[in-house]
Amino acid sequence: MLITRETDYALRVLRALSDGEQVTVGNVCKRELLPQQFVYKILKKMEQAGFVSIARGVEGGCRLTADLDETSLYDLIEAMKADRLVGACMQPGFQCAWRKENASNCTVHGQLQQIQEILDTELRKRSLRQILFGND
Repeated sequence: MLITRETDYALRVLRALSDGEQVTVGNVCKRELLPQQFVYKILKKMEQAGFVSIARGVEGGCRLTADLDETSLYDLIEAMKADRLVGACMQPGFQCAWRKENASNCTVHGQLQQIQEILDTELRKRSLRQILFGND
């Protein structure tokens, strides 16, 4: 699945942080109706990818650091390490038994590759701001 639950929740976390203010994880979860334990895991990935900063302690919370206009849905899917590929044979290093047995190009792979390229282009065209707020 392209938009996993984790990616969906990450979008909602970004929406909660979109005003640029530091917000506690509890408040993010309350605003967006998200399970707190799952959000901690998501925030860790988002911090590693440079989407948010996290401050720990009494005055802690998280803050948006990514530019929602310059960051695409493709970037978020990649940061969540979600599988955005339309087929298993799109995976780097995939060994196709059919191609090996038939020693020829696979029409299915070629068609899926074209679809993948179109999909990736569309995901890169959509900024997170467009996805979150519908600004075209």
